[in-house]
Amino acid sequence: TAVQSRPVLHGYFRSSCSWRVRIAFALKGVEYEQIPVNLIQDGGQQHTDKYKTLNPMRQVPAVEIDGITLTQSLAVIQYVDETRPGPRLLPADPKKRAQVRVISDLIASGIQPLQNLSVIQKIGADKAQWSQHFIDRGFEALEPILKETAGKYCVGDEISMADICLVPQVYNAERFKVDMGKYPTIKRLNETLLELEAFKVSHPSRQPDTPADLRA
Repeated sequence: TAVQSRPVLHGYFRSSCSWRVRIAFALKGVEYEQIPVNLIQDGGQQHTDKYKTLNPMRQVPAVEIDGITLTQSLAVIQYVDETRPGPRLLPADPKKRAQVRVISDLIASGIQPLQNLSVIQKIGADKAQWSQHFIDRGFEALEPILKETAGKYCVGDEISMADICLVPQVYNAERFKVDMGKYPTIKRLNETLLELEAFKVSHPSRQPDTPADLRA
């Protein structure tokens, strides 16, 4: 198989799906290049014909890695986990691995798409209220699940794909002014994870395309 020297991430600083991939690369110690795709500017650079060939869904991320292009963040994370050394992002134990996938899918399929830019642009006025509603609905399900599965991290005491999905979703929740006091387990896990270097270097406030006023 062709192994390129460095993967290339086409992403956007504030995209939670791009952030997931950045966290995975950081946890695995993978060096990569970033090509920013501005989702707002020029009516959205994801709509260009050039970008559409990379990701026909016209979303970020698109990752060029080992001679192939991958476009779904969970697929990218699992591919990186399976092909790169470093800490496992999916546990060896099948039950724990299933729990990681439950949490990841709940966020990636059940919460995040409903407050994705393309959806929010369609609904008109009540953007914040809409986003709050669907994040709350998801977090009300996630909180009791995490109460059962969590140790130091989402599933036990090892960092996994579930943690990678959680942190960007809480960032979105805070952006849309969701009351995190209702979700003590989610809040605690998020605070713990944000102390870790992989989550800091990948943070939206520290990317090449972060606007000056949002830089940390």
